[in-house]
Amino acid sequence: MPLLETAFPVLLIWGVVGYLLGSIPFGLLLTRLMGLGNLREIGSGNIGTTNVLRTGSKAAAAATLLLDGGKGAAAVLLARFLAGEDAAQLAGLTAFLGHCFPIWLRFQGGKGVATFLGLMLALAWPVGIACCLTWLIAAYLSRISSMGALVAAAISPLWAALLGHSDVIILTVLLTLLVIARHKANISRLISGTEPRIGEK
Repeated sequence: MPLLETAFPVLLIWGVVGYLLGSIPFGLLLTRLMGLGNLREIGSGNIGTTNVLRTGSKAAAAATLLLDGGKGAAAVLLARFLAGEDAAQLAGLTAFLGHCFPIWLRFQGGKGVATFLGLMLALAWPVGIACCLTWLIAAYLSRISSMGALVAAAISPLWAALLGHSDVIILTVLLTLLVIARHKANISRLISGTEPRIGEK
């Protein structure tokens, strides 16, 4: 992460703003608004894109993907414009934490993949694009969304180094560890061969 260039009280504010933006549960809100049922009672009960897709609505899943990614990007871009690069990275991190642990849902949120991709696109777009392509390729080859997410996150520090964005390497390492932690159950199912494939309800 960059050297601190923003006063601590301002950083604290952007940390909170990032968290609140990230904690908006778009998947849950969209499925209710579209009459698709209670997302908590569908599939894995997760509030993210993959589980929204299990409702059978590709439109709801696409909107969830864009909005969950958008809130991560918004946190980064607002903080960068109004404060600085250190605030942008902090807001991105806390937006990710907000999605995973939203106060409105008793800290039981999603796994943060779309938010991770969105904030990376805003922080360093070449790295973000590389992560998105990595996810698409890994998910396409394996037909497993979680595999795409884990591979994209794990390779993100390497992409940051190769593409000349060393200032975000520490953040990508932190986010990778969080993505792995949030996918602990998925990793167990991947090892046992029971992880659902894309499109399965």
